[in-house]
Amino acid sequence: MPSIDSICHASRLRNVNAAVKFWFSILTLALCVAGRSVCISLLVLLVNSLLITARSGLAWKRYGKLLAAPLTFLLLATAAIVISISRRPLSAFAIPAGSWYVTAGWDSLAYGGRLMLTALACVSCLYFLSVTTPVTDILGVLESLRCPRLFLELMLLIYRYIFLLLSLASVLTAAQQSRLGNRDFRTSLRSFGALGQALFVQSIVRSRLSWQAMESRCYQGQVNVLHPKQPVKKSQVLLTALFELLLLALVIIRRCQLWILF
Repeated sequence: MPSIDSICHASRLRNVNAAVKFWFSILTLALCVAGRSVCISLLVLLVNSLLITARSGLAWKRYGKLLAAPLTFLLLATAAIVISISRRPLSAFAIPAGSWYVTAGWDSLAYGGRLMLTALACVSCLYFLSVTTPVTDILGVLESLRCPRLFLELMLLIYRYIFLLLSLASVLTAAQQSRLGNRDFRTSLRSFGALGQALFVQSIVRSRLSWQAMESRCYQGQVNVLHPKQPVKKSQVLLTALFELLLLALVIIRRCQLWILF
């Protein structure tokens, strides 16, 4: 599967102004967290999914694969929060284990579902930004916000180096599989150890080569990147503002309902 870096360069939203996409993602994420409502989370998840797939051009199958990893983590984390071990069975279910019960209540299940849905909606906000905007454009927005230059340099170098190591790991894994390095569990463990060792050595070699390449190009402590001119369209700003105002209204209604209940 292509990396996120390749996906964002092929996106149909690639040439949309990076600042508009950045503030859309950040404000939507903040309002989603502030609302913590099933309605708001479903709306955010639906809108971001449609933008990523129908508008940006990413296939639903590939988008599902991107969501699979955080969704698995959220399921495990939510289960750890919701399910408890108690001597007294709760209302939803209770699995006896001796004199104890593995149990959960309906209130905790509802809380866990709302928490997981909110987190998944926030993940979709970050995915929208990452699959439609190259990291250099994001750093350009952060630079305009007066973020420390050292922080931006580290972000860019670490981001690029991650994909370098992933590419190297993919090549080494393919080489091991072609030599039946994963034919059984014992061999797989040995191959995994060899892979880690090779990656450690190659990471040092590649970092040295990268530094030499940067020095040969007159690196003076600052990576200069050309940022493409992306005009801000009034229609994009208007639609973003209307959507954020809708979310803000839903958050206010949600907070008022909670205030009335208490």
